[in-house]
Amino acid sequence: HPKSLFLQDRGTCYLCVRMHGDYRFHKTLEEHHIFGGANRALSEEYGLKVKLCQEHHQYGEEAVHRNAEVAQYLHEEGQKAFEVHYPEKDFRKIFGKNYL
Repeated sequence: HPKSLFLQDRGTCYLCVRMHGDYRFHKTLEEHHIFGGANRALSEEYGLKVKLCQEHHQYGEEAVHRNAEVAQYLHEEGQKAFEVHYPEKDFRKIFGKNYL
């Protein structure tokens, strides 16, 4: 499977940087598949995954697994990245939804 389409500085949380301009180093980051459930394997196949701190992954108010707005933000970012990297493929047909 390809690496993530999302370039990140080592040790930084994708959402800390994108949402708050916070580039601090995190000892522990967790891999998050942008499209989960039935589409998790597709996220893996197409490199649609980011590294998140625990606060943004599962535990905080802005945690992607607890906050629908943050999840939608990542879905939009994921679809945009997919469309740039795979222009010959139809995102909606593959993932079953248009997030934009």
